[in-house]
Amino acid sequence: MTLGGGGFSMAEDGASALDDLLLGLTGKRRPRVCFVGTASGDSSAYRERFLDAFRSRAEASALVLFGQATHDYTPPETLLEQDLVYVGGGSTANLLALWRLHGVPALLERAAASGTILAGISAGMNCWYEASSTDSFGPLAPLRDGLGWLPGSACPHYLGEEGRAERFRGWIAEGTLPPGYGADDGVALVWRDGVLADVVSERADGQAFAVTAEDETPLDVRVL
Repeated sequence: MTLGGGGFSMAEDGASALDDLLLGLTGKRRPRVCFVGTASGDSSAYRERFLDAFRSRAEASALVLFGQATHDYTPPETLLEQDLVYVGGGSTANLLALWRLHGVPALLERAAASGTILAGISAGMNCWYEASSTDSFGPLAPLRDGLGWLPGSACPHYLGEEGRAERFRGWIAEGTLPPGYGADDGVALVWRDGVLADVVSERADGQAFAVTAEDETPLDVRVL
């Protein structure tokens, strides 16, 4: 499930209908949930916000790759023990580089094959696609270096940040990015076996779009 924005990180009290849906998709009463904060440099504040939102209803943990003095490195193999892996926002480019260095993609593939649900917000949305719109380098820029497990390109915060939608449409129109999907804050695309199965929103006005070189088509959004 790829979130354009929203979830625990944008909820004042940590409550989120999108997060509730994710936990429900595991089919477990108390699922094992791991937060991956690589894109934010394993921010301790971001990690604690996740743990505060999830620890009362899940066995919540976090993957830590930076191994700074304030916290210890977590072996990436712990991803194989999870029911849900939830990837946070930040720098898409840095996330992909560090994951590859630590062998994370191969472990996530193994976890998914065993039934683990993979999800993410912002950079955690971008990483699963072939390409994306990112501010990893400062100004918004196209990135054609995703994992490619989902087809096409992605743009989170589609209507929530100035210039996101316009730049994304322009890159697709000129062929810099392949056709893809833009998701508003509070909206998520639910994928099953590489096929878009549902589009959901925790906001009544949430929107998502399929974008090609010729057109931008609103997707049917189900409000949670």
